[in-house]
Amino acid sequence: MPRIAVNGVELFHEVTGDGDPLVLVHGSWADHDTWALVLPALAARFRVLVHDRRGHSLSERPGQGTRFEDEEDLAALMEALGLAPAYVAGNSFGASTALGLAARRPELFRGLLAHEPPLMGIVTDAPDMLPLMAASAERIQAVVTHLRAGETLAGARMFMDEVALGPGAWEQMPEQARETFLRNADTFADEQADPQWADLDLDGLSRYTGPVLLTQGTESPPFFAAIIARLSGALPQARTHAFPGAGHIPHVTHPDAYAERVIGFVEECRRRDPR
Repeated sequence: MPRIAVNGVELFHEVTGDGDPLVLVHGSWADHDTWALVLPALAARFRVLVHDRRGHSLSERPGQGTRFEDEEDLAALMEALGLAPAYVAGNSFGASTALGLAARRPELFRGLLAHEPPLMGIVTDAPDMLPLMAASAERIQAVVTHLRAGETLAGARMFMDEVALGPGAWEQMPEQARETFLRNADTFADEQADPQWADLDLDGLSRYTGPVLLTQGTESPPFFAAIIARLSGALPQARTHAFPGAGHIPHVTHPDAYAERVIGFVEECRRRDPR
């Protein structure tokens, strides 16, 4: 089992394929296996790194962590494996992690792809979004309450059915994916305990001048569109894309479309800067 010690924690990781380095950063509850459906297509073109963020699945569980620690882990892992600078694609909390790192360590990135980072803290001045975000925050708090009470299954089911994807989503998940969610449930509660989990230094991010693709699903809650718009304001070079019919995890529900978009983004970056 390949693990490497960075920042005082051992992280599980896998590197497959050849070519330009591409790093995939998973979201909450998940692990490296969330990328399984897109990995073959991406590894056929790139040298792809997947890993389990601290506390998740096969990585070490040192106790409650913060997104800043995830960012530092990501930087250290890329450098230790000789993959920096790399193209970095993140989903959900993984997208927040990648954006946070880009704001502080832009030299680590050849390009950045972020799908629906839940950075609700950067759109608190959008009055039309406040009721939706308040309702979402209330449901998330109910999930955390279940988890803190040891009601892991109830919390995981509520998250999938009432926060992430919609009614019936939990029952439609493959058994292996449900087991992963239950195994990593405590990490979601820890993430929510981080007072900075939903915020981002937009001024710092604006100093990142590399290529960016910000994506969302057409079936996702509308506050993600507001978040993408605010990020686009800080990153005028960013392009945006909406995956038709998709929601929060297009790499799982629409893997061909997701892989095609990632490949197209990297190839366009190469044409602009063939170094």
